[in-house]
Amino acid sequence: MAKGERKRRAEDALTGLRELLARALGAAEGARERAQTRRAQLEFEKEVRSLGLARAEADPGVRERLDTDPALREVWDAITADRDARYARWQAEGLVEVHRLVAAEAPGAAGEPWQTWLGPAGTDPGATTPRLWRIGTGLVEHSAPGDAFPLAVPLLGTGHLRVATAPGSRPAVDALVESLVVRLVSAFAPGLVRLHLWDVGHLTGPLPALHPLTSAGLMVVHDPTRLDDLLAQLAGHIRRVHAHSLRTGQPVAAASAAAGRRLEPWRVAVLFGNGDRLPDEQYRELNRIARTGPEAGVHLVLVDMPVTAEGPIETVTFTGPDTATCSMTGPGVVVRADPPAPPAQVNLAATTIAADVLVRRGRPREFADLVPDTLAAESSVHELRTPVGFHEGEPVEVVLGDATPHALVAGPSGSGKTNFLYAMLAGLAARYSPAELELYLLDFKEGVSFAGLTPGRKDPSWLPQARLVGVNVNTDREFGLALLRFLAQEMAARAAAAKRHEVTKLAELREADPQGHWPRIVAVIDEFQALFSGRDQITQQAAALLEDVARRGRSQGIHLVLASQDIAGIEAFWGKPAVYDQCTLRIAMPKAKRVLAQENGAAIALPRWHAVVNHESGVAHGNEVAHVPDASSRGTFDELQRTLWSLLPSAQPRLFDGAHQPELATAADYLRPRGAVLGQIIEVEDRSGTFRLEPVPGRNLAVIGTAQADALSVLESAALSLGALHSPQDCLFHLWNPVPALTERVDGLAARLRHQGHEVHVRSADDMPKLAADIEQVSAESAQRRFIFFYAADGAAHYLEAKESPLDKSGLDKLRLLLKNGPSTNAHTFGWWRGMGRFKETLGFGGMDDIGGWVALDVQGTELNTLAAGQVVDWSPRPHRAVFFDRTTHSRPDVLIPFDTTTALEVP
Repeated sequence: MAKGERKRRAEDALTGLRELLARALGAAEGARERAQTRRAQLEFEKEVRSLGLARAEADPGVRERLDTDPALREVWDAITADRDARYARWQAEGLVEVHRLVAAEAPGAAGEPWQTWLGPAGTDPGATTPRLWRIGTGLVEHSAPGDAFPLAVPLLGTGHLRVATAPGSRPAVDALVESLVVRLVSAFAPGLVRLHLWDVGHLTGPLPALHPLTSAGLMVVHDPTRLDDLLAQLAGHIRRVHAHSLRTGQPVAAASAAAGRRLEPWRVAVLFGNGDRLPDEQYRELNRIARTGPEAGVHLVLVDMPVTAEGPIETVTFTGPDTATCSMTGPGVVVRADPPAPPAQVNLAATTIAADVLVRRGRPREFADLVPDTLAAESSVHELRTPVGFHEGEPVEVVLGDATPHALVAGPSGSGKTNFLYAMLAGLAARYSPAELELYLLDFKEGVSFAGLTPGRKDPSWLPQARLVGVNVNTDREFGLALLRFLAQEMAARAAAAKRHEVTKLAELREADPQGHWPRIVAVIDEFQALFSGRDQITQQAAALLEDVARRGRSQGIHLVLASQDIAGIEAFWGKPAVYDQCTLRIAMPKAKRVLAQENGAAIALPRWHAVVNHESGVAHGNEVAHVPDASSRGTFDELQRTLWSLLPSAQPRLFDGAHQPELATAADYLRPRGAVLGQIIEVEDRSGTFRLEPVPGRNLAVIGTAQADALSVLESAALSLGALHSPQDCLFHLWNPVPALTERVDGLAARLRHQGHEVHVRSADDMPKLAADIEQVSAESAQRRFIFFYAADGAAHYLEAKESPLDKSGLDKLRLLLKNGPSTNAHTFGWWRGMGRFKETLGFGGMDDIGGWVALDVQGTELNTLAAGQVVDWSPRPHRAVFFDRTTHSRPDVLIPFDTTTALEVP
């Protein structure tokens, strides 16, 4: 190939390469320019959408760029075309759908103009709740004013509303909040919506046109410095509602729907802040309420109150004096509050609603309002529940169950504590039959608070649920100890039954054993601190038993109600918090101390006839203030008791009255004796101290002490009961009396025994020189039983010690042989010694084994230790009380009350 041809071909190739590179570079430059244009368009579109078309259109910089850049104009035209298309669809379909939705979900006062409903009180029982509540109007940007639509937000049963203000927007904010609140209180029957108003900057609070609601308790204006109290009150209400829902297994909304009416009023708290974050504890509590409130019917309307709770909170953010945006509609919709109703008409409507509440409540709540329409129809399987008073016309209840097993009631003298107990007992008795509830009532005061619950001379009725009533037991602490022992035994019996049926709780036991008798037991002990007034065994045992019952009784359906004038200073419980911790139900009467939590001073300024009911161990958020009706005047509790008595067959309750000696003639063990009846045992069961006589050594009884009337009563009770137990042919009575002053009583006993047909030999003071011979005669073996009653045996000492000759046995020696050998030959001695020293002298060395039982009257416990098989006898004498010990049957001495034998001694 020629050299020139090769050169030409090379130049052509180079030229082609240059052209190809030029085309490639041009294409790359065009792509870069297109990419830059597209990027500019996308950034512009983002900017426009961020600003919004209305603001972008009004922005001079945007307009200038549109005029100079055709590429941006294309984007603008596309955006506006899309807007116009979507707005056309909105005008054709969306507006109609929004109007339809608000009309359907916000009916009546929830969404209609105020002119159609403001004024008369609502009548809706609240079985169904509007899902939306109107707060104003919304208008899509660049829309005609006629295209405005109603704006409504969810609230009751759903969530909360938060409003953020802007400079100059407070009048519009107040109008929005006021209109919403007026809608809430007008949509339902008065009382179903309760308002709480708090404003950090105003003592009287905003929304003055609504203040007539405060007269009926429908709105409470809270002190701006006491936000803690308001939050604690709302939190406490939420806890109570949730606890009730857990117990019943049904939320409030579901229960209300089933009942066809709202069972629990809604509580709406309107809080006006200043935009500052609350202190940490208040902030946490407010967020907890925001999270848990809606399910319990507690809702918040927050103005400039920062919260961070995750929950259904809609937000209205003001952007100007009268414009805002809403989280429901987004930034492209301008929100305006509805014009408020005239203040005069709002005030009139609020006054009408408040007046309607007062009319609906009618008269002040009375005792009759504590009683249900149907008596004794409720079940105690899961709990006991009854109203005890009223707050703003609504019942305030006490609940005894697994969650609140025991109660503490405190109040100084005259504060209404006894009246409260009567109100509580009346409510319980009216709701639960004796098969569902048993009551054990004990009053340590010097009085007869509960005596009327048993039959009396004028009124033969009794409270059917009452099984035991103890009054005037201020000196008989043993009776309180006996009640605690009984409860511990019942608790053990129920626990054993539950174990047999492989269950753990009373509700489960009743389901597993439907034929069993497993009522809930409520033991009311008034002035219970008297149990621990001494430093003795009674205090130690009572403290241990009370702690055990308080700790384990809840699962077995045994509940304590412990009442006191002041529970301070009970040393027995120092270091033993179990009782107080288990008493989660606290009731404080006016000026009560120490029963509520230390920082809870709600009872200090409480008016008369009121009580603080707290199911949260006295913590302030659990406070419920109740007006307690008069439950103790004639025609209240007594009338209910007579009605229940005629309606509910039941066994007569036992009455233990520590101020009266029981009568021997009516004692059950005297009418059906099993031995020598000595006195009534201080015990829950109505039983007597009985000394059984068998033909074995030691079956003799000693009565020791100088209390003559009580000693005579013990001897007479023993003799008369033995006379009733044995036939006249079977026994012989010997009455030895060395004291002339006792002649009348001894002769009276002899006459009564002879009237029964018994042979009685009486030896008076004049016959004492023959006493030694009588003892020898009685000691002789005989098939006939011989009962020897030796009155004031120490008074015959000089006769017993006399001897005719030094080699003869004295009467004392013969008496000791009688005590030693007599029981084996059916000769039993009942002796009374007026002093422990004389008694020991009579028995001599080793003679203690010949006295199998003893009754000590005014003898100190330290003198009795040697007679009680080495036990420490913790006994301090008191009038008409004795301590009885039978070494063959007793592990500890029993305290008994000598009988009044007057009626039993009468000869017909």
